[in-house]
Amino acid sequence: MQLNPPRRASVISLLIAIPLLSFGAFAQEATLAEDGDRYKYRRANSDGIGKTYMGRQISHVMGHRGAAWLERSDREREERTDLLIENLPINPGDKVADIGAGTGYFSLPMARMVGEAGTVYAVDIQLEMLSIIAERATGEGLFQIEPILATEKNPGLSPESISMALFVDAYHEFEWPWEVMSAVYESLIPGGKVVLIEYRAEDRQVPIKRLHKMTERQARAEMAAVGLEFLENGDFLPQQHFLVFEKPLRGANETVEAGQGH
Repeated sequence: MQLNPPRRASVISLLIAIPLLSFGAFAQEATLAEDGDRYKYRRANSDGIGKTYMGRQISHVMGHRGAAWLERSDREREERTDLLIENLPINPGDKVADIGAGTGYFSLPMARMVGEAGTVYAVDIQLEMLSIIAERATGEGLFQIEPILATEKNPGLSPESISMALFVDAYHEFEWPWEVMSAVYESLIPGGKVVLIEYRAEDRQVPIKRLHKMTERQARAEMAAVGLEFLENGDFLPQQHFLVFEKPLRGANETVEAGQGH
């Protein structure tokens, strides 16, 4: 799969200037012919964009104006984000990615986990979010965080460059999930992990809109479609799945064929 070159932005350059034009939604030239039978289109509802992938309607993206919700004071108590962070497969010196990084809620503690010898790639399609991360990282002296301005199809990570990619309540919003996850697959080293955090759609008591939740079954099917193997679902978060997938050691350098798993 042909990928666009990474668009990386240093902490300093993000602090110098923020363009007036929002990068929250890049224009995409997509046709039904390009999509083949991977995506389907239907009438959108209030939560979805009218585009479905493997039977799941893709939800709207939460914009940078929702940043305060990501940093709400009771988030740790409600979601036990402390347990989430403690269980991430991260070691000192690792290079890892926080994809859909938002305000850096997880990027900053991940940076402390990898230490000065490691790197955290904070990936987002919204420059406003990356600017928030850059300011926070500079203020806390966490210079091992590297912001990356992604597009809807390309997270901008180099091949076999990371040992783990974290997605926290973000994957369900991706307009091009197969393309993004195929690129993530390529960016993982053999044996590298994907940790997918999504609100449990199986639990009606979780107070989140339906399209902003996923079932374990759906998530496993979508990760398998790009070649990732399921390892476990941690049963320790009160509202979310903690799903761990792995890039297999065998055939790690082979490109996943388009449409695999469909």
